[in-house]
Amino acid sequence: MLLNHPLPVANKRLHFYERAEEIPLLPQGVWQVNRGIVQLSSFNSRGEEIILGWAQPGNFFGSWFTNLQNLQAKALSEVYLQWFSQPELEENPYLCQQVLRETVTRIRQSEQLLFIASLKRVEDKLIQLLKLLAQYLGEKEEANIVLPVRITHQMMANAIGTTRVTVTRLLGELQKRGLVAFNSQRCLVIFPSLLNTPSVGEAEEKIQDFRG
Repeated sequence: MLLNHPLPVANKRLHFYERAEEIPLLPQGVWQVNRGIVQLSSFNSRGEEIILGWAQPGNFFGSWFTNLQNLQAKALSEVYLQWFSQPELEENPYLCQQVLRETVTRIRQSEQLLFIASLKRVEDKLIQLLKLLAQYLGEKEEANIVLPVRITHQMMANAIGTTRVTVTRLLGELQKRGLVAFNSQRCLVIFPSLLNTPSVGEAEEKIQDFRG
């Protein structure tokens, strides 16, 4: 869907996608998020979804950035996007700088997801994932961090390579410990106590350092 809504600088139309709508990925250019959050994922040989990251306002994404054949982009909220063709990118140095800066951010996000995947304990994976979501997607509300979109238990399970049932159980335990909660819109609220909680691996390293 196209909106005749000019931007202050680029003067480009906005493309609108509803929540849960799949966004087409074309090789001739890239999308930039103007408003909303987009989830990027792929699928393994068993058809299981693998979360690759999230794009928020200012971020660029598209098949142009990857060699994956089955990259998928899905709107997690109402999303407004700008489309930039490859010639536009090549002819605009300022735009190229923006793409480079945002690409570095995406690389860091991917590295964090790889680190999370390497952890042994599922609880550690979930805690680190929640910290990552708070860092990239969270909005400050008083002392807490609120995720502005609903990240389902299945999405979290896909991101850390476990089952939805396991994520539901672990989130329940974190709620009992006063580390997370859900607001009236069923969006996750992350308390400062979780952000300061080390994983078991981090705690063991501190113990070893103390003993050493």
